[in-house]
Amino acid sequence: MKEQTPTPTTDGDTPRLQLIGITKRYPAVVANNKVSLTVRAGEIHAVLGENGAGKSTLMKIIYGSVKPDEGQILVDGLPVQIRNPQEARQLGISMVFQHFSLFDTLTVAENVWLGQSKQMSLAQVTARISEVASEYGLEIDPLRPVHSLSVGEMQRVEIIRGLLTRPRLLILDEPTSVLTPQAVEKLFVVLRKLAAEGCSILYISHKLHEIRALCSACTVVRGGQVTGECDPREHSNASLSRMMIGAEPARLELRPSKVGAAVLQVQQLRLARQDPFGMDLDGIALQVRAGEVVGIAGVSGNGQRELLYALSGEDTRAEPQMVMVDTTPVGRMGPGQRRALGLHFVPEERLGRGAVPSMSLAHNLVLTRNEMLGAGGWLRMGQLDEMARGIIARFGVKAGGPHASAQSLSGGNLQKFIVGREIDAKPRLLIVSQPTWGVDVGAAAQIRGEILALRDAGCAVLVLSEELEELFEISDRLHVMAKGRLSPSVNRADASVQLIGEWMSGLWEGRGAAAAAAAATASVEPQGGQHA
Repeated sequence: MKEQTPTPTTDGDTPRLQLIGITKRYPAVVANNKVSLTVRAGEIHAVLGENGAGKSTLMKIIYGSVKPDEGQILVDGLPVQIRNPQEARQLGISMVFQHFSLFDTLTVAENVWLGQSKQMSLAQVTARISEVASEYGLEIDPLRPVHSLSVGEMQRVEIIRGLLTRPRLLILDEPTSVLTPQAVEKLFVVLRKLAAEGCSILYISHKLHEIRALCSACTVVRGGQVTGECDPREHSNASLSRMMIGAEPARLELRPSKVGAAVLQVQQLRLARQDPFGMDLDGIALQVRAGEVVGIAGVSGNGQRELLYALSGEDTRAEPQMVMVDTTPVGRMGPGQRRALGLHFVPEERLGRGAVPSMSLAHNLVLTRNEMLGAGGWLRMGQLDEMARGIIARFGVKAGGPHASAQSLSGGNLQKFIVGREIDAKPRLLIVSQPTWGVDVGAAAQIRGEILALRDAGCAVLVLSEELEELFEISDRLHVMAKGRLSPSVNRADASVQLIGEWMSGLWEGRGAAAAAAAATASVEPQGGQHA
């Protein structure tokens, strides 16, 4: 790894983008400290760093949504001042944000139209969305309102919006965090094609294998400073981890655990969609026992959101016996009643559902930790602050303390806090959606390790994730969700990426179904008190 300090150039090999000495200070932290970076035409360039390293702030400076305190930006060798995203787009710069910038009440087409030249009508933008979505394998209905989309579908909208402008520099901040492996491969084909046509791409991802497969250059950022650059194709995941966080993430070992009685039982759960663009749940049958992790894979938008609402208590239309926690029918109970039975829940949407953006971390604890309410509903602020500090320390959350607002944290750090809040409650049943979305490799290993520690302590854990690698790493058994139905479970040892990929298309009733059914039957009966 070598130090990188770009200098302005004006020859034929002029870089597409140069950053020289970019600095951005906030009251509690220096997000970027004299950062320099060079991206050449047609280059796919990774920016690698742990959560809170300053990557997203740097990208927002390039896109004009954050103003730097110091430094210079050159585009095609010429100094520029990018005062807002509109000026960035005029320079051919487009960005796909990690946290979506979409209006819930507008349709997909209306959201995309807001960022386009007004020379195009809404009808023309709608047609272009369909064309781009089809060309790049990112299917989406342009007439759907955004509030009806899953997180994965929202990410598709952001990617399509970025591609629609045919950018000369495309910034991607965690673009594959909720995409399936098949969708990731399709996206990589698109990105390589764009690069071959001369488009430069700045790529932020915590998935090191993606960076090694896609990128030809990498700038490493630590603590807001550039520590050097490398060609990621010449490095292993372990060496990239050492560059990023100074160490390799801890290896996880999924050991056999004592499996107890069923804590969660779902029996023939059928629910009609509440949203016209949602998915009907069709005869869902599911069991999660004490001391095991059950994973659910699937392409976003196949009923996962509807299932999560029915399990968490946000949707109380199910017959009481359709959802059981221990021996208690909870189908008609709300979230608070289910929490009293030991069910805790981590939603896929961090801001707005997992946390109130403007509230402090300490106050956000009250969303699910009612033990912090005193007599008459008064908050025990001393205890709240102490609990928030404990979670911040235990999960390595980079924040300005318990009074920092949720929206001031990077996406990965907010994810660590929300997951930590629910794990710290010592639940009897934990349901987690996308547990490591947007977190760095070190934090992902820690969160997965904490989930396994809960399991080993006798907690029943249900994980919904579009990260197949994650599910294979922490799950004892696996299901796949497709078109509102749930596959039989299969023991992790009997599963394969190919099998799970086939089942994502709803093909479990054909090839491999008999073997999966046999594995599911075997998994329901503990063998000698152990689950392999």
